[in-house]
Amino acid sequence: MSHAQGTAVVGSDVCFVDGSAETAGYRRKKLTDRNDDYANMRELVRWRAERALDGSDDRPDPDLLLIDGGEGQLGAARDALAETGWDVPVVALAKSEELVVTPNGTARWPADAPALHLLQRVRDEAHRFAVSYHQTVRDEVATVLDDVPGVGPQTRRRLLRRFGSVESVREASLEDLTDVDGVGEATAETLRERL
Repeated sequence: MSHAQGTAVVGSDVCFVDGSAETAGYRRKKLTDRNDDYANMRELVRWRAERALDGSDDRPDPDLLLIDGGEGQLGAARDALAETGWDVPVVALAKSEELVVTPNGTARWPADAPALHLLQRVRDEAHRFAVSYHQTVRDEVATVLDDVPGVGPQTRRRLLRRFGSVESVREASLEDLTDVDGVGEATAETLRERL
């Protein structure tokens, strides 16, 4: 998942075959705007499951579905699988401690375990793919920045990349705003007044 405080929410679905990325199997999806990782995960897995079950997804079912997250994200994914009836094995990888979370419990694998390294590569690639798509979606979204005199598409893009959201632009100091390429004092003042 990737989003900016619940806006421009996207999810990614990457595919690895025999330990290597299979980019032809990558998919991405815009999700409902909300700041709820569990609901977002449930929606993404439900979408993947429904496509698999109705035949609209030409990829084979995975040998293992890996969820980025811990017990909560795994629970949300399992809920979606149960709701749809898609029967695939699923585990999660919790990033903070690199714990492998299964329906039967949590395991700490040795840091040098090849299987752990594979799960980390899959998780990191899913994250990279989601963030890349999120940046594209975020930059396409119309915002109140579009109505600020002196802020064109390039400056708007720079502001959103620097601060992450309109709310963060609103909270930024004049000094932080003028640090953004293309934003002078007058534009920074206008931003503060309009936002």
